[in-house]
Amino acid sequence: MTFLEQQIVEYLQQQETAKRLLLVIKKHRRKKGEAQEMPPIPGALLTAEETEELEEEHSFYVYRTDTNAVLARGIQGFEAAKERANQLRKSHGLKWDEVKFKSERSNQGSGGSGGAAAAPKKQFGVSRDGKTFTNTSGQSGRVDYAKRYNPSKGRRFRGYTDPQGNYHDID
Repeated sequence: MTFLEQQIVEYLQQQETAKRLLLVIKKHRRKKGEAQEMPPIPGALLTAEETEELEEEHSFYVYRTDTNAVLARGIQGFEAAKERANQLRKSHGLKWDEVKFKSERSNQGSGGSGGAAAAPKKQFGVSRDGKTFTNTSGQSGRVDYAKRYNPSKGRRFRGYTDPQGNYHDID
């Protein structure tokens, strides 16, 4: 490789590193609830230690791509997840493209990776007694049943009226 080609490759690697850093910063700001605008690049770059700290606070899981079976959960940090995926790949005799890892989705309220600290999800839909309906926003109202019978459903037509006065069919 010539000197010029070497410089171009080095420049492209630096560019990829800067893009990755900006993505990590953006995710960190979204998590902290800060503004999404990015300051000029020199002020936005973090030190290597700060970047590693951001990556280490995420929890990952390892899965098989062919069956989507989860092989391991709750692995703290990117490097640890990479090592664990490699160990599992070797122990199961799998190819590189058959084992992957992803960052676990965390609940906004708990701040950690799932568990007992997570708040239970609020139920929505028709209640068990069939008298009230709760929409995805958490607003509830009375279920109205029509006089007409719906033979394809095996019950009467039903719906509810939201607080603005709009009528919605339930099924």
